[in-house]
Amino acid sequence: MQLPTTIDQLTMPGTLSGTHGFNRANRNACQITADDDLAAIRTWLSEYQDSPQTFRNYRKEAERLLLWAMIERGKPLSDLNRDDFIAYEQFLADPQPAEKWCGPRYPRNSEQWRPFQGPLKPQSQRQALVIIQSLLGYLVEAGYLAANPFALRRRRLPKAKQDDQVIERYLEKDLWEYLYNFVIDQAPSSDRERSHYERSRYLLSLLYLLTPRVSEIANHTMGSFREREGKWWWHVTGKGEKTQRIPVNTAMLEALLRYRQHLKLAPRPQINESTPLILNITGTRGISANMIYRIVKKLAQAAADTLESSDPVKADKLRQASTHWFRHTGLTHQLDSGMDLRFVNKNARHAKMETTSIYLHAEDTDWSEAMETHVISEKNAD
Repeated sequence: MQLPTTIDQLTMPGTLSGTHGFNRANRNACQITADDDLAAIRTWLSEYQDSPQTFRNYRKEAERLLLWAMIERGKPLSDLNRDDFIAYEQFLADPQPAEKWCGPRYPRNSEQWRPFQGPLKPQSQRQALVIIQSLLGYLVEAGYLAANPFALRRRRLPKAKQDDQVIERYLEKDLWEYLYNFVIDQAPSSDRERSHYERSRYLLSLLYLLTPRVSEIANHTMGSFREREGKWWWHVTGKGEKTQRIPVNTAMLEALLRYRQHLKLAPRPQINESTPLILNITGTRGISANMIYRIVKKLAQAAADTLESSDPVKADKLRQASTHWFRHTGLTHQLDSGMDLRFVNKNARHAKMETTSIYLHAEDTDWSEAMETHVISEKNAD
């Protein structure tokens, strides 16, 4: 195969079809009708037929990966391992040989069509790798692949430059966990310290798991948490006075119930409950966005002080963190965990996310279950 061709026109040689791929799962357990890699990819793409923009984006990235695997590695998709995916990440940054892979935009049925127009910017690399993670996760869940080799890579997804406006300032996973565990490891010795402690735990959970803007925390009540058909949702009115909803996963629900228990409220929020989403230390009224900002800065500063001697660079980053960092942190970690781009976009409540440019309506059950993968890792259980 000399020149790349589109996935629509592709005919795969038997040795590259993936019918006998090393990473194929037990055929008896497969939940999709697909005997080879191309059929499996087409099944995955069929899930997005009713969303043309998403379908085109997903097809483009699957097509690039499949063609690269066959032409540059001489392997079917179901033979690719961790090292192959590391090589593919490098290829996205500089597709070579350029004359084979890159060229001006042409119709897909043209002989002059090429998969790339040139090297991908960090923003586009990130989006490509997140889509590939989604593809492999789907094929593993469907029982077509035995494992997801992409999940073995410990390197962070490419970070976009500041002018790419994708995900701005955020905490890496280990730094976020250090801060959270620093907070929950505190041992309050008075009622007032206990109130500070419980509020801090709850506030970090809100910021990380629901990725709100700080004004949204200050302006909402606990009545914005609502249950429907056994699933909990947070109804939030944000920019442009648009009201949307976010799945409340088990981790967030447990944090809410714990905080309400501390406040001696009924276990679960009531319809139209007017209790502020977060209260002052005496539990008598809500607090302002400015107060929330100051609480977060104080927590980050205290955690940074304990980290200063062992890792001054990370300590300095913690000191810079603000409430909006936690919104970016939560969304970044959702993407890094392989959560479907549709759901991350809806969680962000952006009309258009630069990392995806995709906005979709998702099935409530799938969306809610996807959020269950986004949790807080605690070092010590209570």
